[in-house]
Amino acid sequence: MIDRRILLATTAGLFGFAGLRWLRGEPARAAEKFEIEKTDAEWRAQLTPQQYEILRKEGTERPWTSPLLKEHRKGTFACAGCDLSLFASETKFESGTGWPSFYQPLQNAVGTNQDRTFGVLRTEVHCRRCGGHLGHVFEDGPKPTGLRYCMDGYALQFHAATPTAS
Repeated sequence: MIDRRILLATTAGLFGFAGLRWLRGEPARAAEKFEIEKTDAEWRAQLTPQQYEILRKEGTERPWTSPLLKEHRKGTFACAGCDLSLFASETKFESGTGWPSFYQPLQNAVGTNQDRTFGVLRTEVHCRRCGGHLGHVFEDGPKPTGLRYCMDGYALQFHAATPTAS
């Protein structure tokens, strides 16, 4: 005979899991069309496993692990999926969060969607050209925008500025 408490706990657990899946939902941009569209196999062949997990599956890297966290040279941070320039180095700041942070993207570089992962409303940031997930934007950044674009470093690549002749 099945114990009533076990049956009740199992049923509650299944509904709880289904609720979390509902709260996560599907990425809102799944129906969007982007300039660069590739099959899953093409993305897997182009990207490292870590880049694929972040850019294509909306994963995240562990804090303090990005090689770009300590990048302070002049240059541009671009999408690791399609090389679109996203952030100027002048907008990067030390947020203390463990991820590269910027107060402003370049014009026409990123798109945003509401993200309700695990029931928390956040604003997801993605590359406007290939749709790759980059991170999230929060309203606790420095002036002049008051925004903190908290980006996954493995979703980005850095291009150092070339020195100009004087």
